[in-house]
Amino acid sequence: MKITLGTNDPLKLSTDLLVLFATDAQAFPKGKAASGLLGQVDAALGNHLREAAAQEKFSGKVESTLELSTLGRLPAGRVAILGLGPAASVNHEVLRQAAGRAARLGRRSSAKRIALVVPGQELATEVRALAEGFALGAYRFDRYLSEKKIAPEAEATLLVPRNDAALRGALARAIHLAQSVSLARDLVNEPAGEMTPAQLAAAARKLAREAGLRIEVLEKPQIERLKMGMFLGVAQGSPEPPKLIHIWHPGSGKSAQGGVAFIGKAITFDSGGLSLKTNEGMLEMKTDMAGSAAVLGAMREVAEIAPAFPVHAYMGACENMPSGTAYKLGDVLRARNGKTVEINNTDAEGRLVLGDMLSYAAERKPDAMVDVATLTGACMVALGYWTAGAFGQNDGFMGELLDAAGAAGEDIWRLPMVPWIKETLKSDLADMRNTGDRLGGAISAAHFLREFTGEVPWVHLDIAGPSNSPKERGYLPKGGTGFAVRTLAALVERRKLGE
Repeated sequence: MKITLGTNDPLKLSTDLLVLFATDAQAFPKGKAASGLLGQVDAALGNHLREAAAQEKFSGKVESTLELSTLGRLPAGRVAILGLGPAASVNHEVLRQAAGRAARLGRRSSAKRIALVVPGQELATEVRALAEGFALGAYRFDRYLSEKKIAPEAEATLLVPRNDAALRGALARAIHLAQSVSLARDLVNEPAGEMTPAQLAAAARKLAREAGLRIEVLEKPQIERLKMGMFLGVAQGSPEPPKLIHIWHPGSGKSAQGGVAFIGKAITFDSGGLSLKTNEGMLEMKTDMAGSAAVLGAMREVAEIAPAFPVHAYMGACENMPSGTAYKLGDVLRARNGKTVEINNTDAEGRLVLGDMLSYAAERKPDAMVDVATLTGACMVALGYWTAGAFGQNDGFMGELLDAAGAAGEDIWRLPMVPWIKETLKSDLADMRNTGDRLGGAISAAHFLREFTGEVPWVHLDIAGPSNSPKERGYLPKGGTGFAVRTLAALVERRKLGE
């Protein structure tokens, strides 16, 4: 996707699609003429824009669109107005979503040249938001289509009153971030037969090589020496060997300690193991490694941000499969930190692998840790498709992460770690069970993970809902979304500014 800045007069620019943005107060209120550029475009079209708005009841509300042909009255072939809703509610995420809709609109109309008029006064932040939204909305995954049914990529121009270094920097930053999110989306969208643990490790190596990161991939014998009994237990049912992926940015300091650690769930296919999922429940389980995809996308951003502090990422990649060698109900697995876990559901495997990864990461004494995982259906029941759940007991770090999510435009809600729900993990046979009661399942999963974080400030992100979209929405495609890449990148970027 090529996105550039332009200072052209929108009324004189030759383009296939000219995109304007309007709040509800700007969109021909009560049938009256609009002011500013919108009014000028309407006048050039002989007031047909206003007439169309009245006929289609376009009022500028969020996610509303008005589009019509200029019939040669403007150099632009078509004009579209995208509603932003009430002016008081317009923020960078609203602009991102609107720009994503513009990208999809251009694709549907086969527009090769699209111009978007940057609407406000905070040009640098608005350029970044619009460029991010447009690039993310233009994403497509068509690798396995023998006939490419989707229109070729368009070229987009963001129309601004000036073109200076600050705006060019904002544009470049947005494009890089969108590419990192698209990397995560690509990894999630790959079929499980292609995105095996070995292939995920290969993708991590490629990223490290291209971005200038360091990487270490440990094989099964090395994982055995690390005494990661939970990770190995999950992996033993599959002929695909497990991989422990450690990729990091060393920072400019001499110490390997401190900084931030990211831990991504990397179950490249989850059948449920011997607690076998239904056919319906298994269809989307190639996406169960979305946490690791988000972490890899974020590490691409870390290389670009280049903080002075180290940033480490850990992923235990394996499949959860049923076989004669699979771990069984009633088994007791010993974690790296010495705790024992009775297995009462082999389909609660992600927390087992994450537990060993969290222990391993905590030993390096980072200043803070975030794990990202498609962990529980219970979190989806609570928050739906578009919102992730956040759990943690360090209020300071939780606030920092939620602020980063807000800046990035990703919807994350803090959920409580209700103390009594931890009691549901009690076992008569081992230190704990791997699942608690059905009710409060997302909370008991967070309590399980907490047993492996030591004293390190930690947040658990359950992205089971927003990691995979059931339909197109704003800049989100159907399928893998790359959720959490932008939040993790914003966390590092904001920490760097505070250095």
